[in-house]
Amino acid sequence: MVHRLAAVLAADMVGYSRLMEIDELGTLARLRTHRIELIDPAIAKNHGKIIKTTGDGLLVEFQSVADAVRCAVEVQERMARRNADVAEDRQIQFRIGINLGDIIFQDNDIFGDGVNIAARLEQLAEIGGICVTSAVHDQVTDRLDVAFEDLGEKSLKNISRAVRVYRVALDAPPRAGGAKDQPATPTRAVVKPSVAVLPFANMSGDPEQEFFVDGLTEDILTELARRHELFVISRNSTFVYKGQAVNVREVAQKLGAQYLVEGSVRRSGDRLRITVQLIDTANDSHIWAEKYDRKLDDVFAIQDEVTTAIVATLPGRVEAAQHDQLARKKPSSMAAYECLLAAKVLHHRSTREDNAKALELADRALELDPEYAHAHAWRGCILGQAWGYGWCGDQDIAFAEASSAVNKALALDDYDADVHRILAAVNIARDELNRARYHQERALALNPNYDLVVVQMGELLTWLGRPQDGIEWVKKAMRLNPHHPARFWSHLGKAHFAARQYGEAVEAFMHLSAMDVMQHAFVAACYGSLGDGTAAAAHVSRIRELEPEFNLERFLATMHYANEADLEYLREGLSKAGIGD
Repeated sequence: MVHRLAAVLAADMVGYSRLMEIDELGTLARLRTHRIELIDPAIAKNHGKIIKTTGDGLLVEFQSVADAVRCAVEVQERMARRNADVAEDRQIQFRIGINLGDIIFQDNDIFGDGVNIAARLEQLAEIGGICVTSAVHDQVTDRLDVAFEDLGEKSLKNISRAVRVYRVALDAPPRAGGAKDQPATPTRAVVKPSVAVLPFANMSGDPEQEFFVDGLTEDILTELARRHELFVISRNSTFVYKGQAVNVREVAQKLGAQYLVEGSVRRSGDRLRITVQLIDTANDSHIWAEKYDRKLDDVFAIQDEVTTAIVATLPGRVEAAQHDQLARKKPSSMAAYECLLAAKVLHHRSTREDNAKALELADRALELDPEYAHAHAWRGCILGQAWGYGWCGDQDIAFAEASSAVNKALALDDYDADVHRILAAVNIARDELNRARYHQERALALNPNYDLVVVQMGELLTWLGRPQDGIEWVKKAMRLNPHHPARFWSHLGKAHFAARQYGEAVEAFMHLSAMDVMQHAFVAACYGSLGDGTAAAAHVSRIRELEPEFNLERFLATMHYANEADLEYLREGLSKAGIGD
């Protein structure tokens, strides 16, 4: 046995048993994500060593007590930001206790009063809070920019002497305490700065390079959106202003953006020059600008530099090194990257011809780089679009091919939000909602500002029998993307219908300039449930025009409700509208 003085950090997850009972797979997936992306890197950065882990907690040793406190503060502050967009009953939160004392090392484990006191302090801490002993407080009070509150002498279980305890006063107000398995109620909202990336201007004088410029803009936007600290306006909204001379304040007001990023790209041979500037829209001031003159092979380094610089410049934010940044696998071929950029641009046009061209380019990218995970994911997305619109020959073969492409992407890169977004959609289509939820929440953790991920969360919650939550998620996606696709209204209408809010559902569907059979059916069911036979009959008539062979049971089989009662409400509404078996 070896004795030595060390700082011990004990952390425990709040409400673990309750969360596991509600959703075992989802809870484990979210906890694993937080460990990989936040907790373990914070421990490593602060020179800590994980000694022991349990299902809901961990024990960490630090040689420096200051490092232990820095690590605890970073984890709790970043977890608070991550939980800002998570439903209260799904939030993963921790209590942390830190002690400095003599501990015993034996067989890769640690024992003694120094460990026991840290564990008891963790139990005293508030949800999302940190408690430390006077030994810790005295060592760091003048060395760290951290405030403490003296809680006085405390009697700890199985500790013979009273221990003086201090609470770390984090920047955000402490969350409410209470029973150990009781979820916290935040005392204030975490406000994120909103950023819009306008389409970069193509200064090359070559129209053929337009796809490269658009794709580069989109990739910079996507990298920004990975940051949990930012509210990033989606691509669909910002690309409305492509090729236009814009008034900064007007655009900012329409998009709801505090900051605008704009720039230009000039490409000549194998050289690339990118200029970029960050604008504070409140006073139309340029608070940061930079020019990058590089060889084309350095485009990924350019993107990383631009993203990091923008995030570091935002007022009130921590420096870029403390922000979430997921390593992204880079394609080995520059030509493959360019092919995929062009494929994405074509895919966004959502026409049969452009979809076919996009598939050709995605296939070409994979010929050049078979291990390019992002290309496999987007190939699956392109195939999924063809399957969804009926643009393919054999629907079953197309669906299987799309699934195979995304599963290949998953095997190559588990950190791509698009991979998990598309896998969630695939599993919804298969009625495998638990698996869909795992991938959906993984996509959300990887890219919380991606409007397609956010709206799909609303859709999934509606299928799972939580339509009120679904409504909130769909509305959040609409805020992220003020110029959102029309289908967002369809998702909102279905969520309102499942919540038995028939008037609101009709209002949502009425935003569509044209409706398909499914949308007419939901509106007919709304009017049937409201007792408006005339309006219901009009939509039933339109269904018969669009699909003369419409069959109620076949239609209901395309729904993915987890609760039979939700399906029966739809059946009952359609029956009242005049659609029988």
